[in-house]
Amino acid sequence: MKLIETTKVRNIKLSNRIIRSALWMNMADKDGRITPQLYQVYEELSKGGVGMIITGYSMVDPNDRPNPGMMGIYDDSFIDEHKKLVDIVHSNGTPISIQLAYGGSQTNHPDFQDAVLFGPSAVKNRTTGITPKEMCKEDIQHLVTMFTNAATRAQKAGYDAIELHGAHGYLLSQFLTPFCNRRTDEYGGSIENRSRIFVDVIKSVRKAVGEDFTIMVKMNHDDYMDEGEGLRVSHAIEIAKTLEYAGADLLEISGVNETSGKGFSPARTKINKPELQSYFLEPTKQIAEAVDIPIILMGGNRNFNHLQDILDETKIKYFSMARPLLCEPSLVNKWKDNANYKPLCVSCNGCYREGEVGCVIQEKRRNNKND
Repeated sequence: MKLIETTKVRNIKLSNRIIRSALWMNMADKDGRITPQLYQVYEELSKGGVGMIITGYSMVDPNDRPNPGMMGIYDDSFIDEHKKLVDIVHSNGTPISIQLAYGGSQTNHPDFQDAVLFGPSAVKNRTTGITPKEMCKEDIQHLVTMFTNAATRAQKAGYDAIELHGAHGYLLSQFLTPFCNRRTDEYGGSIENRSRIFVDVIKSVRKAVGEDFTIMVKMNHDDYMDEGEGLRVSHAIEIAKTLEYAGADLLEISGVNETSGKGFSPARTKINKPELQSYFLEPTKQIAEAVDIPIILMGGNRNFNHLQDILDETKIKYFSMARPLLCEPSLVNKWKDNANYKPLCVSCNGCYREGEVGCVIQEKRRNNKND
């Protein structure tokens, strides 16, 4: 197998195994409408050589907005603008998936801090300080319906796939985490029960979109919480098997539950040595060994030859990255020309500044040119 080769996942043909992972761009308007800035971002990415793009997370319910500047796909009026986005990306020969998210208590939007936000249990979020309303069965069904309706809109808009955001402490992942999920019904207790919400969503989406549409899930291998509070890789392996059985086609493996209050981030800084790259490799290898569907390794992927070695030596089939592609949207094309090319990204996490998203490195380069 080669890093640069054509592969297929259900309905999608990828020209290589490098995927642009979801990144919150903070560029949509207050209602989640796509702006000219966002169209430009994804157009540049689609020209840059990646095998597939996963958009930044999009809200599926107008009453739940985890962050400002998120795209929306919570009613049919969004279909046409998403179709325009998809058509731009497809015109450059690149597949695109939309990431769908429901925040619950993991909401940092200032206008929604006092809204009624849901959770598997009424447990205070240590990071946001929000105590959610425990979901009843009708609330859970509403959640399933919101994800399903958003997925059908995405399909109508021409997206090649959806990715369910089931990591980092957003609502779906809270069901998996013992600290957040204290339920005693069929959605709490055992790992099988805590995974049930994913099964419900995947099966509902599959029924709505049919067999020729790809369903992806982003999930944690570890919550990095205290013992007994969060997931460990042994739990993640069982969850991955459950998601495969439910009908997921592709799993992207991340880590860190941001409800922990410890200030951990899924995106690590100062990845300045080879041994610090691909920092979720070992647990992702274990999950890839346990399932038959393809697994995406994310987290600190920076070196083309290192990724090829991982492809040769493990069952991991795909690799995702976000910050290096924010810095250099054409990075994959540069690697095609020179496998030894060193990305400009230095993992400074300066991507997010007050009111905007952009690369500090590129901004400095532009300023130097203008001086």
